[in-house]
Amino acid sequence: MIPTTMRAAVLKGPQDLAVDEVPVPAPGPGQVLIRVEGCGVCASNVEPWEGQPWSTFPGAPGGMGHESWGTIAALGAGVEGLAPGTRVAALSERAYAEYDLADAPMVVPLPPELDGKPVPGEPVACAMNIFARSDVRAGQTVVIVGIGFLGAILTRLATDAGARVIAVSRRAESLDLARSMGAAETIVMDDHWRIIEDVKRLTGGRMAERVIECVGKQWPLDLAGELVAEGGRLVIAGYHQDGPRQVNMQMWNWKGIDIASAHERDAGVRVAGLRAAVDAVASGRLDLTPLLTRDYPLDDLGAAMAATRDKPGAFVKAWVRM
Repeated sequence: MIPTTMRAAVLKGPQDLAVDEVPVPAPGPGQVLIRVEGCGVCASNVEPWEGQPWSTFPGAPGGMGHESWGTIAALGAGVEGLAPGTRVAALSERAYAEYDLADAPMVVPLPPELDGKPVPGEPVACAMNIFARSDVRAGQTVVIVGIGFLGAILTRLATDAGARVIAVSRRAESLDLARSMGAAETIVMDDHWRIIEDVKRLTGGRMAERVIECVGKQWPLDLAGELVAEGGRLVIAGYHQDGPRQVNMQMWNWKGIDIASAHERDAGVRVAGLRAAVDAVASGRLDLTPLLTRDYPLDDLGAAMAATRDKPGAFVKAWVRM
Protein backbone atom coordinates (compact mmCIF):
# COMPACT_ATOMS: atom_id res chain seq x y z
CA MET A 1 0.00 0.00 0.00
CA ILE A 2 1.41 3.36 -1.07
CA PRO A 3 0.68 6.14 1.44
CA THR A 4 -0.81 9.45 0.37
CA THR A 5 1.93 11.53 2.03
CA MET A 6 5.67 11.18 2.58
CA ARG A 7 8.54 12.87 4.36
CA ALA A 8 10.72 15.05 2.14
CA ALA A 9 13.58 17.45 2.81
CA VAL A 10 12.86 21.04 1.78
CA LEU A 11 15.52 23.75 1.57
CA LYS A 12 13.83 26.75 3.22
CA GLY A 13 16.83 29.08 2.99
CA PRO A 14 20.64 29.03 3.16
CA GLN A 15 21.65 26.11 5.41
CA ASP A 16 18.03 25.79 6.51
CA LEU A 17 16.70 22.31 5.74
CA ALA A 18 13.43 21.01 7.14
CA VAL A 19 11.61 17.72 6.67
CA ASP A 20 8.01 18.31 5.61
CA GLU A 21 5.06 16.02 5.07
CA VAL A 22 4.08 16.33 1.40
CA PRO A 23 1.94 14.38 -1.08
CA VAL A 24 3.42 11.27 -2.66
CA PRO A 25 3.74 11.99 -6.40
CA ALA A 26 1.86 9.81 -8.87
CA PRO A 27 3.78 8.34 -11.80
CA GLY A 28 2.75 9.74 -15.17
CA PRO A 29 2.96 7.90 -18.48
CA GLY A 30 6.39 6.37 -18.92
CA GLN A 31 7.38 6.96 -15.30
CA VAL A 32 7.99 4.80 -12.25
CA LEU A 33 7.46 5.66 -8.60
CA ILE A 34 10.41 4.57 -6.45
CA ARG A 35 10.30 3.92 -2.74
CA VAL A 36 13.66 5.49 -1.97
CA GLU A 37 16.01 3.41 0.14
CA GLY A 38 18.92 5.85 0.12
CA CYS A 39 20.47 8.76 -1.72
CA GLY A 40 24.08 9.84 -1.97
CA VAL A 41 25.04 13.38 -1.03
CA CYS A 42 26.79 15.09 -3.96
CA ALA A 43 29.41 17.80 -3.52
CA SER A 44 27.38 19.83 -6.03
CA ASN A 45 24.67 20.10 -3.36
CA VAL A 46 26.86 22.17 -1.05
CA GLU A 47 26.73 25.49 -2.88
CA PRO A 48 22.91 25.46 -3.36
CA TRP A 49 22.58 24.46 0.31
CA GLU A 50 24.77 27.38 1.35
CA GLY A 51 22.79 29.71 -0.92
CA GLN A 52 23.73 31.29 -4.24
CA PRO A 53 22.76 34.74 -5.54
CA TRP A 54 20.29 33.19 -7.96
CA SER A 55 18.75 30.83 -5.39
CA THR A 56 15.01 30.90 -4.71
CA PHE A 57 13.34 29.44 -1.64
CA PRO A 58 11.73 27.20 -0.67
CA GLY A 59 13.18 24.51 -2.89
CA ALA A 60 11.22 21.57 -4.26
CA PRO A 61 10.45 18.74 -1.83
CA GLY A 62 13.28 16.24 -2.08
CA GLY A 63 15.19 18.67 -4.30
CA MET A 64 18.93 18.29 -4.93
CA GLY A 65 18.76 14.53 -4.27
CA HIS A 66 19.86 12.79 -7.47
CA GLU A 67 21.93 9.75 -6.41
CA SER A 68 19.09 7.44 -5.46
CA TRP A 69 18.34 3.77 -5.24
CA GLY A 70 15.29 1.94 -3.98
CA THR A 71 12.37 -0.28 -4.95
CA ILE A 72 9.78 0.32 -7.64
CA ALA A 73 6.45 1.00 -5.93
CA ALA A 74 4.20 1.73 -8.93
CA LEU A 75 4.32 2.01 -12.71
CA GLY A 76 2.87 4.73 -14.91
CA ALA A 77 0.93 3.97 -18.06
CA GLY A 78 2.90 2.35 -20.85
CA VAL A 79 5.85 1.15 -18.77
CA GLU A 80 7.05 -2.28 -19.82
CA GLY A 81 9.91 -4.49 -18.69
CA LEU A 82 9.80 -3.30 -15.08
CA ALA A 83 7.70 -4.48 -12.15
CA PRO A 84 6.79 -3.26 -8.68
CA GLY A 85 9.16 -4.71 -6.11
CA THR A 86 12.22 -4.49 -8.38
CA ARG A 87 15.21 -2.90 -6.69
CA VAL A 88 16.81 -0.26 -8.92
CA ALA A 89 19.34 2.54 -9.15
CA ALA A 90 17.85 5.64 -10.72
CA LEU A 91 18.66 8.92 -12.39
CA SER A 92 16.10 11.11 -10.65
CA GLU A 93 15.96 14.62 -9.27
CA ARG A 94 14.07 14.80 -5.94
CA ALA A 95 15.33 11.84 -3.98
CA TYR A 96 15.83 13.45 -0.56
CA ALA A 97 12.40 12.04 0.11
CA GLU A 98 10.72 8.74 0.83
CA TYR A 99 9.41 8.49 -2.74
CA ASP A 100 10.63 9.89 -6.04
CA LEU A 101 9.67 9.70 -9.71
CA ALA A 102 11.97 8.64 -12.53
CA ASP A 103 11.46 8.11 -16.22
CA ALA A 104 11.36 4.37 -16.81
CA PRO A 105 14.35 4.36 -19.21
CA MET A 106 16.44 6.04 -16.51
CA VAL A 107 16.34 3.21 -13.97
CA VAL A 108 18.57 0.13 -13.93
CA PRO A 109 17.62 -3.04 -12.01
CA LEU A 110 20.09 -4.09 -9.34
CA PRO A 111 21.31 -7.70 -9.37
CA PRO A 112 21.16 -9.99 -6.31
CA GLU A 113 24.88 -9.39 -5.64
CA LEU A 114 23.93 -5.90 -4.45
CA ASP A 115 21.08 -6.90 -2.13
CA GLY A 116 21.26 -4.96 1.12
CA LYS A 117 24.06 -2.70 -0.08
CA PRO A 118 23.92 1.07 -0.68
CA VAL A 119 24.13 1.74 -4.41
CA PRO A 120 24.40 5.44 -5.32
CA GLY A 121 24.65 4.61 -9.00
CA GLU A 122 24.57 8.13 -10.44
CA PRO A 123 27.99 9.33 -9.20
CA VAL A 124 29.58 6.02 -10.23
CA ALA A 125 27.93 6.46 -13.63
CA CYS A 126 29.53 9.91 -13.83
CA ALA A 127 32.92 8.34 -13.15
CA MET A 128 32.39 5.69 -15.82
CA ASN A 129 31.41 8.30 -18.42
CA ILE A 130 34.24 10.65 -17.44
CA PHE A 131 36.70 7.80 -17.77
CA ALA A 132 35.35 6.98 -21.23
CA ARG A 133 35.82 10.61 -22.30
CA SER A 134 39.36 10.58 -20.89
CA ASP A 135 40.55 7.95 -23.39
CA VAL A 136 43.13 6.60 -20.95
CA ARG A 137 45.51 4.06 -22.47
CA ALA A 138 48.01 1.60 -21.02
CA GLY A 139 51.41 3.13 -20.44
CA GLN A 140 50.19 6.70 -20.10
CA THR A 141 50.74 8.93 -17.09
CA VAL A 142 47.46 10.24 -15.70
CA VAL A 143 47.36 13.04 -13.13
CA ILE A 144 44.15 13.25 -11.11
CA VAL A 145 43.69 16.58 -9.35
CA GLY A 146 41.36 16.18 -6.36
CA ILE A 147 40.79 12.83 -4.69
CA GLY A 148 37.30 12.43 -3.34
CA PHE A 149 34.68 9.88 -4.33
CA LEU A 150 35.04 10.67 -8.04
CA GLY A 151 38.82 11.01 -8.07
CA ALA A 152 39.24 7.76 -6.14
CA ILE A 153 37.12 5.79 -8.61
CA LEU A 154 38.96 7.34 -11.56
CA THR A 155 42.25 6.37 -9.92
CA ARG A 156 41.12 2.76 -9.79
CA LEU A 157 39.80 2.76 -13.35
CA ALA A 158 42.95 4.36 -14.78
CA THR A 159 45.23 2.02 -12.84
CA ASP A 160 43.27 -1.01 -14.00
CA ALA A 161 43.64 0.27 -17.58
CA GLY A 162 47.42 0.10 -17.23
CA ALA A 163 48.12 3.79 -16.68
CA ARG A 164 50.45 5.26 -14.07
CA VAL A 165 48.41 7.53 -11.82
CA ILE A 166 49.78 10.55 -9.99
CA ALA A 167 47.22 11.75 -7.44
CA VAL A 168 47.20 15.39 -6.31
CA SER A 169 45.03 16.35 -3.34
CA ARG A 170 44.99 18.52 -0.21
CA ARG A 171 44.45 16.06 2.61
CA ALA A 172 46.77 13.29 3.79
CA GLU A 173 43.72 11.05 4.17
CA SER A 174 42.72 11.52 0.54
CA LEU A 175 46.25 10.75 -0.64
CA ASP A 176 46.17 7.56 1.47
CA LEU A 177 42.90 6.70 -0.27
CA ALA A 178 44.46 7.32 -3.68
CA ARG A 179 47.29 4.94 -2.88
CA SER A 180 44.80 2.29 -1.78
CA MET A 181 43.03 2.72 -5.13
CA GLY A 182 46.27 2.15 -7.05
CA ALA A 183 47.98 5.53 -7.39
CA ALA A 184 51.68 5.10 -8.11
CA GLU A 185 52.59 8.57 -6.80
CA THR A 186 50.90 11.17 -4.60
CA ILE A 187 51.51 14.90 -4.28
CA VAL A 188 50.14 17.28 -1.66
CA MET A 189 48.13 20.06 -3.31
CA ASP A 190 49.55 23.07 -1.50
CA ASP A 191 52.00 24.96 -3.73
CA HIS A 192 51.28 25.61 -7.40
CA TRP A 193 54.82 25.78 -8.73
CA ARG A 194 56.20 22.97 -6.58
CA ILE A 195 53.46 20.63 -7.83
CA ILE A 196 54.38 21.49 -11.42
CA GLU A 197 58.04 20.74 -10.69
CA ASP A 198 57.12 17.48 -8.95
CA VAL A 199 55.12 16.27 -11.95
CA LYS A 200 57.90 17.39 -14.29
CA ARG A 201 60.39 15.36 -12.24
CA LEU A 202 58.14 12.29 -12.08
CA THR A 203 57.57 12.34 -15.83
CA GLY A 204 61.12 13.11 -16.98
CA GLY A 205 59.99 16.55 -18.11
CA ARG A 206 57.22 15.26 -20.39
CA MET A 207 54.27 16.04 -18.08
CA ALA A 208 51.09 13.90 -18.24
CA GLU A 209 49.25 12.62 -21.30
CA ARG A 210 45.98 12.86 -19.38
CA VAL A 211 45.03 15.22 -16.54
CA ILE A 212 41.62 14.90 -14.90
CA GLU A 213 40.48 17.86 -12.77
CA CYS A 214 37.94 16.75 -10.14
CA VAL A 215 37.63 19.78 -7.84
CA GLY A 216 35.48 22.37 -9.61
CA LYS A 217 37.46 25.45 -8.52
CA GLN A 218 39.61 27.98 -10.37
CA TRP A 219 43.03 27.13 -8.96
CA PRO A 220 42.83 23.35 -9.53
CA LEU A 221 41.70 24.05 -13.10
CA ASP A 222 44.69 26.39 -13.60
CA LEU A 223 47.00 23.77 -12.12
CA ALA A 224 45.56 20.97 -14.24
CA GLY A 225 46.24 22.92 -17.43
CA GLU A 226 49.88 23.30 -16.44
CA LEU A 227 50.31 19.56 -15.90
CA VAL A 228 49.13 18.39 -19.33
CA ALA A 229 51.77 17.32 -21.82
CA GLU A 230 51.90 18.77 -25.31
CA GLY A 231 49.23 17.05 -27.37
CA GLY A 232 47.65 15.61 -24.23
CA ARG A 233 44.11 15.84 -22.93
CA LEU A 234 42.66 17.92 -20.09
CA VAL A 235 39.48 16.38 -18.74
CA ILE A 236 37.26 18.70 -16.71
CA ALA A 237 35.35 16.51 -14.28
CA GLY A 238 34.89 19.09 -11.52
CA TYR A 239 31.46 20.70 -11.41
CA HIS A 240 32.14 24.43 -11.92
CA GLN A 241 28.81 25.84 -10.81
CA ASP A 242 29.70 28.91 -8.75
CA GLY A 243 30.50 31.29 -11.61
CA PRO A 244 32.60 31.86 -14.74
CA ARG A 245 36.18 30.66 -15.06
CA GLN A 246 39.20 32.18 -16.73
CA VAL A 247 41.58 29.86 -18.57
CA ASN A 248 45.06 30.28 -19.99
CA MET A 249 44.03 29.84 -23.61
CA GLN A 250 47.49 30.89 -24.79
CA MET A 251 49.03 27.92 -22.99
CA TRP A 252 46.27 25.50 -23.98
CA ASN A 253 46.56 26.62 -27.59
CA TRP A 254 50.35 26.47 -27.66
CA LYS A 255 50.38 22.95 -26.19
CA GLY A 256 47.77 21.78 -28.69
CA ILE A 257 45.82 19.93 -26.01
CA ASP A 258 42.35 18.43 -26.22
CA ILE A 259 39.78 19.70 -23.73
CA ALA A 260 36.97 17.40 -22.62
CA SER A 261 34.20 18.86 -20.47
CA ALA A 262 33.10 15.47 -19.27
CA HIS A 263 29.67 16.00 -17.68
CA GLU A 264 27.31 14.08 -19.93
CA ARG A 265 23.84 15.44 -20.57
CA ASP A 266 22.56 13.02 -23.23
CA ALA A 267 20.04 10.73 -21.53
CA GLY A 268 21.18 7.64 -23.42
CA VAL A 269 24.81 8.20 -22.50
CA ARG A 270 23.92 8.83 -18.86
CA VAL A 271 21.91 5.63 -18.47
CA ALA A 272 24.58 3.64 -20.32
CA GLY A 273 27.01 4.92 -17.69
CA LEU A 274 24.58 3.82 -14.97
CA ARG A 275 24.42 0.31 -16.41
CA ALA A 276 28.23 0.21 -16.55
CA ALA A 277 28.36 1.43 -12.95
CA VAL A 278 25.99 -1.26 -11.69
CA ASP A 279 27.97 -3.93 -13.54
CA ALA A 280 31.28 -2.65 -12.14
CA VAL A 281 30.06 -2.64 -8.54
CA ALA A 282 28.18 -5.96 -8.80
CA SER A 283 31.21 -7.70 -10.33
CA GLY A 284 33.55 -6.41 -7.64
CA ARG A 285 35.56 -4.35 -10.11
CA LEU A 286 34.71 -1.35 -7.96
CA ASP A 287 34.31 -1.59 -4.19
CA LEU A 288 32.32 1.32 -2.77
CA THR A 289 32.75 0.22 0.85
CA PRO A 290 35.77 2.45 1.65
CA LEU A 291 34.18 5.40 -0.18
CA LEU A 292 30.77 5.51 1.53
CA THR A 293 32.08 6.70 4.85
CA ARG A 294 28.92 7.68 6.70
CA ASP A 295 25.14 7.46 6.45
CA TYR A 296 22.66 9.92 7.97
CA PRO A 297 18.91 9.87 8.59
CA LEU A 298 16.89 12.28 6.46
CA ASP A 299 16.43 14.57 9.49
CA ASP A 300 20.23 15.06 9.59
CA LEU A 301 20.64 15.99 5.93
CA GLY A 302 22.08 19.37 6.98
CA ALA A 303 24.83 17.59 8.93
CA ALA A 304 25.54 15.45 5.87
CA MET A 305 25.88 18.62 3.79
CA ALA A 306 28.28 20.14 6.33
CA ALA A 307 30.41 16.98 6.36
CA THR A 308 30.48 17.00 2.56
CA ARG A 309 31.74 20.58 2.67
CA ASP A 310 34.23 20.20 5.52
CA LYS A 311 35.47 16.61 4.89
CA PRO A 312 36.43 15.77 8.48
CA GLY A 313 39.12 13.14 8.96
CA ALA A 314 38.92 10.31 6.45
CA PHE A 315 35.50 11.40 5.17
CA VAL A 316 34.83 10.63 1.48
CA LYS A 317 31.10 10.51 0.85
CA ALA A 318 27.87 10.66 2.84
CA TRP A 319 24.57 9.08 2.01
CA VAL A 320 21.09 9.52 3.43
CA ARG A 321 18.96 6.56 4.47
CA MET A 322 15.18 6.78 4.37
